[in-house]
Amino acid sequence: MCIDCGCGTKEITIDNRVYHDGHQHNHDPHISDRRKVRIETDILAKNKELAENNRCYFHERNILTLNLVSSPGSGKTTLLTRTLNDLQSSFSIAVIEGDQQTANDADRIRATGVTAVQINTGKGCHLDAHMVGHALEKLSPEKDSLLFIENVGNLVCPAEFDLGEAHKVVILSVTEGEDKPIKYPDMFYAADLMLLSKVDLLPYLDFNVEECIAYARRVNPKIEIIQVSATKGDGLREWFDWIESRRQLQFIRES
Repeated sequence: MCIDCGCGTKEITIDNRVYHDGHQHNHDPHISDRRKVRIETDILAKNKELAENNRCYFHERNILTLNLVSSPGSGKTTLLTRTLNDLQSSFSIAVIEGDQQTANDADRIRATGVTAVQINTGKGCHLDAHMVGHALEKLSPEKDSLLFIENVGNLVCPAEFDLGEAHKVVILSVTEGEDKPIKYPDMFYAADLMLLSKVDLLPYLDFNVEECIAYARRVNPKIEIIQVSATKGDGLREWFDWIESRRQLQFIRES
């Protein structure tokens, strides 16, 4: 079961190939609390083991991996495609795209010229380390490259599942409420960076930026925050510099 909402399925699809070995789910309404805790513990323990396998894969190849998380409609894919268009001439990039259904976002990614693998989770509300491991077998990202994992749109479940990434990056748009960080604290606590997106729309919205930032730092005092607009370009240089600084830090650690 998904430890937060009990959703999910054993069947996932990666670029139209069906896999039947996702994490286990149990929907028995009579399951005891003690049994539920044990199942949840087992799920996370197995995911942690597989995430460490992914992490070793990334470290051996010096691949900086960023897990992009957000609610639906945050502008995550638009920001990612802008990032790919601007950065792909500088170094090799690949993408793992997660959605419950369709390959729409993966098609948008591939239109930039960047290689992408689509994971369809069916009823599942998040990617897990096992799914990412399967995707890596197909994707085979280059050494010294950058890998983006665009997670399923959800501010709850993806917070619990380590994929082996170097950093979680949470995208929050100004078209959402400024109190999202305190309504979904686990996600903002797990993230190293918050991208406050669609800031070009601020003149037309009743959104308190300072309050939103204060909420995010109440949950996670160490979180970094960059205000961006994928359409107008605001904050993108700072975002790209953040990526490059993490690549350099990883290179130093692996040297």
